[in-house]
Amino acid sequence: MFEKWITDQWTEMPMVLLSCVLTYAVILIYTRLTGLRSFSKMSAADFAMTVAVGSLFASTISGSTPTLIIGLTALASLFLGQWILAMLRQHFVWFSKLVDNEPLLLMRGSEMLDENLKKANITRDDVYGKLREANALNADQVLAVVFETTGDISVLHSADPDVKLEPDFFRNVTGAEQLFENREHPSGSFARTSVS
Repeated sequence: MFEKWITDQWTEMPMVLLSCVLTYAVILIYTRLTGLRSFSKMSAADFAMTVAVGSLFASTISGSTPTLIIGLTALASLFLGQWILAMLRQHFVWFSKLVDNEPLLLMRGSEMLDENLKKANITRDDVYGKLREANALNADQVLAVVFETTGDISVLHSADPDVKLEPDFFRNVTGAEQLFENREHPSGSFARTSVS
């Protein structure tokens, strides 16, 4: 029985290898046609696309269902849908707001924004972990922490006490107005580290 479990499917090996090569090649072609945005993870839709392509790739090459043609057709549908979604997001602001999460300010300087943490279902300990990953050495170095649309957390920090934040970089970030309520914060540069 053990031998059957290991060797029973040897006859299917050539087809698995052929399916793997063809599916991989087609994914590369689809990516070239639709652009690298397909795997960018810049939005929730991009992340879903990446997961779906990986799942379809695995199921197409490892079994008889879905068949190779069905698998490649499903992949084509995903890439086409992603391309259409990207075009709609690019041309219609209302559509972008409909499908994309808005980034959320989690920290203003050294101050945790507990209300926003609740909205994002994030704990203080989650934020502390991201601060450590970003090499923020103490709370005084933190300028802002943003929960991005992809689920990544961006930590903006600097040891320079005179560093200023660029307001344009915070467009559409929920709660970002709190960073600039005191108008002595003009545009400037900052150190940014994004960690996922």
